[in-house]
Amino acid sequence: MLELTMAAVSGADAGATAGMTMAEAPSEPGAVLRVGRDAAMCRLVTPEDWLFVSRVHLEFVCGQDGTWQLTWLRGSQPDPASEVRIVLAQSVHPVGYGAAVRLPRGGSGEIIVQDRTEPRSVNIGFYHEV
Repeated sequence: MLELTMAAVSGADAGATAGMTMAEAPSEPGAVLRVGRDAAMCRLVTPEDWLFVSRVHLEFVCGQDGTWQLTWLRGSQPDPASEVRIVLAQSVHPVGYGAAVRLPRGGSGEIIVQDRTEPRSVNIGFYHEV
């Protein structure tokens, strides 16, 4: 099971947990969870006016072996309006635009989508239960 908890945070709200949303999916091959502005396609939805987040921004897909992969989907623009980082065991790693990274099996961490123009972010905690 992959559990996601998302909070949309602006500069004034830093550290606040109000407005958190959650999603989960079983660790079965082909299971998908998406994050973005499009409520029709995404289980976790950011505010519509947060244009630094694409309609479908992040995709979590479970592979054949039960391991989850995170992909930062490329949008319609050649350069992104945000930065994506993954925090694992207090170590921060950038995620490239259009790149995919494997999540640790049975692990937890946080994905941060940071606006490049304003002090606001989408923070997504994850926990992979095995």
